[in-house]
Amino acid sequence: MNFQQALLERRIAEASRGDADAAYDLGVAFSTGTSGATFDAIEAHKWFNLAAACGNEDAGAARADVAEDMTAREIATAQRAARDLLALIRRHAA
Repeated sequence: MNFQQALLERRIAEASRGDADAAYDLGVAFSTGTSGATFDAIEAHKWFNLAAACGNEDAGAARADVAEDMTAREIATAQRAARDLLALIRRHAA
């Protein structure tokens, strides 16, 4: 595993525990295909959605930017994934 992949996996673990900044960073990585991530609009939207739900103030606008180039089905898929992840985070916090 290279450094970029290790960093990406660490940020996923942090975001999956509710770290809004890590989720935002993942949204950026997947929306630009950088930092070890490949471009994936659904993943980007999911992470921006989670970041917004966890309090990142910039995530909502970034999510809207990504959504402009997505189909309604892709957005629904991303929203469902974000809801599922958020529910998991909240269950672990309780």
